[in-house]
Amino acid sequence: MRVEFRVLGAVEVLIDGAPVDVGHARQRLVLAALLVDANRTVPAGALLDRAWGDRLPQHARTALAGYLSRLRAALRPAPGVAIQRQRGGYLLSVDPMAVDLHRFRHLVQEGHLDGALELWRGPAFDALSTPWCEAVRVALERERHAAELDRNDLALAAGEHAALLTTLLGTADRHPLDERVAAQVMLALYRCGRQAEALRRYADLRAALADELGADPSPALRDLHQAMLSSEPGLAAVGVRRAVGLPVPRQLPAAPRAFTGRSEELGRMTAALDAGVLVLAVSGTAGAGKSALAVHWAHAVAERFPDGLLFVNLRGYHPGGGAVPPVAAVRGFLDAFAVPAERIPAGLDAQVGLYRSLLAGRRVLVVLDNCRDAGQVRPLLPGTPGCAAVVTSRDALAGLVAVDGAEPLPLALLSRREAGELLAGRLGAERVAAETGAVAEIVRRCARLPLALSIVAGRAVARPGAGLAALAADLRAARQQLDGFASSDPAIDVRAVLSWSYRALGAAAARLFRLLGVHPGPDVTIAAAASLAAATLDETRELIGELVTANLVTEHRAGRFQLHDLLRAYAAELAAEPAAAGRMLEHYLHSAFHADQLLYPYREKILLEPAGAGVVPETADDALAWFVAEHEVLLAVVLSAGDDRATWQLAWTLSTYLNLQGQWRAQVAVQTAALAAAGRLGDRPGEAHACRALGRAHDMLGADEPAQRHLERARELFEALGDRAGLATTYVNLARLAARLGDRDAELSHDRRSLALFEEVGDRAGQARALNNLGVALARRGELAGALDACDRAVRLNREIGNRHGEAAAWDSIGMVHGRRGEHDRAADCCQRGLELYRDTGDRPAQAETLLKLGDARRDAGLQELARDAWQEALHLLDELGHDNGEARARLAGCR
Repeated sequence: MRVEFRVLGAVEVLIDGAPVDVGHARQRLVLAALLVDANRTVPAGALLDRAWGDRLPQHARTALAGYLSRLRAALRPAPGVAIQRQRGGYLLSVDPMAVDLHRFRHLVQEGHLDGALELWRGPAFDALSTPWCEAVRVALERERHAAELDRNDLALAAGEHAALLTTLLGTADRHPLDERVAAQVMLALYRCGRQAEALRRYADLRAALADELGADPSPALRDLHQAMLSSEPGLAAVGVRRAVGLPVPRQLPAAPRAFTGRSEELGRMTAALDAGVLVLAVSGTAGAGKSALAVHWAHAVAERFPDGLLFVNLRGYHPGGGAVPPVAAVRGFLDAFAVPAERIPAGLDAQVGLYRSLLAGRRVLVVLDNCRDAGQVRPLLPGTPGCAAVVTSRDALAGLVAVDGAEPLPLALLSRREAGELLAGRLGAERVAAETGAVAEIVRRCARLPLALSIVAGRAVARPGAGLAALAADLRAARQQLDGFASSDPAIDVRAVLSWSYRALGAAAARLFRLLGVHPGPDVTIAAAASLAAATLDETRELIGELVTANLVTEHRAGRFQLHDLLRAYAAELAAEPAAAGRMLEHYLHSAFHADQLLYPYREKILLEPAGAGVVPETADDALAWFVAEHEVLLAVVLSAGDDRATWQLAWTLSTYLNLQGQWRAQVAVQTAALAAAGRLGDRPGEAHACRALGRAHDMLGADEPAQRHLERARELFEALGDRAGLATTYVNLARLAARLGDRDAELSHDRRSLALFEEVGDRAGQARALNNLGVALARRGELAGALDACDRAVRLNREIGNRHGEAAAWDSIGMVHGRRGEHDRAADCCQRGLELYRDTGDRPAQAETLLKLGDARRDAGLQELARDAWQEALHLLDELGHDNGEARARLAGCR
């Protein structure tokens, strides 16, 4: 399904060539205002100004929301297109090449001027008019005119003056004082043998400039006139000028040094390419030399791909995950082709479409190294003949072979002969021939694995005076020392070989390498590594650099480092510094505690012991971004920590983030671990906090019995501890559970109890929360006046303390009360205000709940189409969260 957005002429949308109704003129103007800045946030105020100018109606924001909802509905069938609410504005996500304006600019930049100019169907935004619209139309007309002049220069340079002359004369009539147009007309006339007319044109322009501007022709135009008077030979010369094209990326790593063997596989790869195969799938065990083979072959056939050589390491088998997602790989390829950032669409499908469009008609080789499975690599495959892809993986990639027609190329171990040739290529034939027995033992000890052989060869090169027999003896001894270090494949044992890379490190770097084996992964920052090593950030940065240089650690994202899975296992066996694990736990505990306080500063606090010596906590300014980057590490740390106190406290710090993201199952996992840890310690506060968080998570998952059990246990513990603040929050959770179970009396009782407790301890954020909950409980009982009063008080109190999340909840509740009073327009406005605040705070589950209520209010107000938009957005959000979407689907089904 192909979508086209047109603004270079009348504003139109086509899907598969069929026009889409995008509404009346004002609504089309809103669409145009978003398309001009496609994939960039347009502030709401700017959007209002673009659509109305200084004639802003009284309810412009409401009207704008309606236009956007109807546009979302109209564009719903369009693939990769979405209008999204962003902080402070709106963003239209779309492949920029689907918008004629952005395609025009792209084609102009690439030098395809004829194609660019063919996109124009008339004045931009034809028939639409606001001050913004007029200003942009004038600016775009200048761009169009400049492209026409550039096109004319190319045509004149190519000797097309006769065919171009009529067009040039028409342009000159529209732009009588444009000296560049005049120069083009004069040159075309001159080359057509009409020298007198060319000179007359100059005289007329000179007179017009003097009369209207009081100016003389430019020096360049005067020089052209003089050259015509002198009949200079150069004026008649023409030549073809090649249009500027895409850059030619050359991303291949250096060809492997002294590559040997694999002649059969290389021949099969070249034969497949000759036969028109587009995808080669190279598979084999870890260390079999898949990457080296692919890169060596790519260099050998590079001349057959003059338009570029792309390469990406997809990191499909890194420990604990961390594979490069397709969207990141595609973005890297787009960057390689110098696509400006503002022209790269937001969605994966749109980016893949742009990437494949760039490859169409070109000859490019794409090397996709270390892929996890067919799903990871499929979006990265070229879509047209002339291009080819080489994929390497430990997986057999059966799906790629069956579905995508890939040519399978399983890679076995080297033969003994090839293994010997590999060593000879690195060490020299004479050195290898002098110790054939030692070479045979090295080959056997390395299991004919290229990775192991290469590491041993590197060690031998570094010790030119050592005999190969001594290296073989070292391998033999190392194997005895590391008997427990087994590979997943019993035929392969590279641990002894890895020890040589480790032993070549300086003492401090070797220690850090060992300590990284303590870390559960999937990756580590400089600060976390510094805490492991009890070192400064600068010291750690230098040591990490040494490990990267030694190829023992890779920087898979800026500032985030990983160990290869075999190396992680090796480092873990070497690690023997128990205090490092404690420092790591303290690092993540104090870092997460700081981020949690930024994320939601209104929750009751727990007391942490001060960070110990050598611990380097992180103090991120953007707490949500920090949690997004670290949450996989934090989950792994919680579930693998050997310190019970750190386990429950770290689970506490994760609770707010997991709630905001709606990760209820992850919440159950970490809080279950926390409860067990606190229980082993006999730590009653830890048990209370874990029980309460666990009860809420079970409640959100609809698990009634465990939710009730854990929340009641939390109430007992907080009461026994005399923790009035903790007890107040527990009553909030008990009220929510009672509401879901339909027990209105219990709900109201719990809400009143929580309000009294929050007032008792002076917790204003808690009071606001309890007031809002009390208002909802009263509304459910039909006491609407009291409900509205309680919720209004909650809004005011939340505003006083700056709690935007609490204010969002209160507006959501006020909307519900107005809906029950039959004031559906006011209900929708209140829900919209709550929704925008929830979006600002990042609470995705709450956004979904409020969208359902917003849809209900719009339906009851008779705005069925807008109601459907809200319910559809709620459905998408619930699907992304993996939550129950039954309510959203039922509402959507009812409005068909």
